[in-house]
Amino acid sequence: MANKLYKFQTGIRSSKASITSIEPMLNNIRNEIGLPDETYYNILVAITEAVNNAINHGNKLDENKTVEIKIEATVNTIDISVKDQGEGFEIDKLDDPRTPENLLKSSGRGVFIIKTLANDSSFVHDGKGMNVCMQFSYKPK
Repeated sequence: MANKLYKFQTGIRSSKASITSIEPMLNNIRNEIGLPDETYYNILVAITEAVNNAINHGNKLDENKTVEIKIEATVNTIDISVKDQGEGFEIDKLDDPRTPENLLKSSGRGVFIIKTLANDSSFVHDGKGMNVCMQFSYKPK
């Protein structure tokens, strides 16, 4: 097992304002482990989508609920977990945002974006909330 270079965990309130805490958090990681720009921006977009979905869809903007964020980095990978306290969803029942009838919808792209940007991803409901796990590979600067 590879040694952890960086480990971070936090909980944020389920409010739209909490999303602004993501970029400064990732900047710290970026500086700490020498994250390349492309990987940084892929992670920033994917984690923002996951947190936004957790706040809006999972926790339904209930500020009494939190979104748990865990980040662990090794020399070549970053594992990120974003967990809400919601009822979850079935991934295979989501509409494909690329089909003509879904192109102009104002939502429904978050999971697609996460799956596209992350090297690996999973979406699991454990009875206590939906957990979105993402893995990103990188080569340090």
